[in-house]
Amino acid sequence: MKQQVLNRVADKSAVIGIVGLGYVGLPLMLRFAEVGYKVLGFDIDDSKVDALMAGKSYIEHISAESIAEARGRGFEATTDFARAPEADALIMCVPTPLNKYREPDLSFVLNTIDSLVPHLRPGHLVSLESTTYPGTTDEELLPRIESRGLKVGQDAFLVFSPEREDPGNPNFTTRTIPKVCGGVTPACQEVGVALYSAVIDKVVPVSSTRAAEMTKLLENIHRAVNIGLVNEMKIVADRMGIDIHEVIRAAATKPFGFVPYYPGPGLGGHCIPIDPFYLTWKAREYGVNTRFIELAGEVNSNMPDYVVGKVAAALNKRQKAINGSRVLVLGIAYKKNVDDMRESPSVMLMEKLRDLGAAVAYSDPHVPVFPKMREHKFDLKSVPFNAETLASYDCVVLATDHDKFDYPLLQQAAKLIVDSRGKFLEPAEHIVKA
Repeated sequence: MKQQVLNRVADKSAVIGIVGLGYVGLPLMLRFAEVGYKVLGFDIDDSKVDALMAGKSYIEHISAESIAEARGRGFEATTDFARAPEADALIMCVPTPLNKYREPDLSFVLNTIDSLVPHLRPGHLVSLESTTYPGTTDEELLPRIESRGLKVGQDAFLVFSPEREDPGNPNFTTRTIPKVCGGVTPACQEVGVALYSAVIDKVVPVSSTRAAEMTKLLENIHRAVNIGLVNEMKIVADRMGIDIHEVIRAAATKPFGFVPYYPGPGLGGHCIPIDPFYLTWKAREYGVNTRFIELAGEVNSNMPDYVVGKVAAALNKRQKAINGSRVLVLGIAYKKNVDDMRESPSVMLMEKLRDLGAAVAYSDPHVPVFPKMREHKFDLKSVPFNAETLASYDCVVLATDHDKFDYPLLQQAAKLIVDSRGKFLEPAEHIVKA
């Protein structure tokens, strides 16, 4: 069975099933289609499937032309999981958020595998790419697949290969970002590495699915902890009258032993605000307290409150209260130059300001209408970025520093700016660093 799958991967007759057509699944689909595989995409969202079948994109940095090209190469999208037997590989790219108790929510992963299990057949390769705690693949997916009567490693193959997408980063593509892959058995590993090697320049094998799961967590916890460090240092530097961004720029001139990380209004994106909690939760099962990681999470989680405090103090200095003030938030995507709203700290800022009585609006060239989100709701559209609009607000909060913003105009037109990204290098009476 293994050799049959390897042969189909090698001669590109294998059909690739991508389950979950979002920021991870869609670029992966395009890459498999680009090298000549037929790709079948699965999603529970009818609107996404309809858009893709019409050759349209719903992610800003993925062009409609690339979707249309993939359609021309045979790509199909469907909500019908009963079509899973048509695929040889089923790659799961579904969300792994946290619940309201900040504990792992595996419902998307488990619902997806439960939808696929009745349709699994001999020869299937199942790969999980969703970030999760070590043990998910062999504790949750393995028994479900084997409940179908398939012996993993002989009849079917199971791997974990964490996604490493960086939306909007032009320096790295799906093809050029090395791919970690860990299999449940050596045969699983061989099939998984063969599949990803067909589309990724460098595949990095690790000894197990748990090692692969831990690798992804380490990558993101490394960033979360270092961002927590500079966020804490930002507060100390501010009290001392020092610009932390100037300090970081100076420290970054050291050619060894220092990597610059930048403070902000909080953590955003699917990975960095969430992944540490997956490890801390699982570590408790082994009697380990991850104090270092949890402290960084606490610092980062407090950043929206810190920025709101800066807004309150700045307005107060001008004899205004947050309650009743008009506040414009610039940039609500979680990072610059993308339309990705996942875990965006800007939304937390907006909610906190609204709860304190501010009349909140936003401007973001990448997000024209506030999207439907699982946890947050605003009935708003992006307001125009121009001198008249900027001047009409009591305070403008720079939350995400998109390149499309005209910063000289912002500095000239706005009455009061709270800069949470260190964009303005020179001090000014109406600019407050946050």
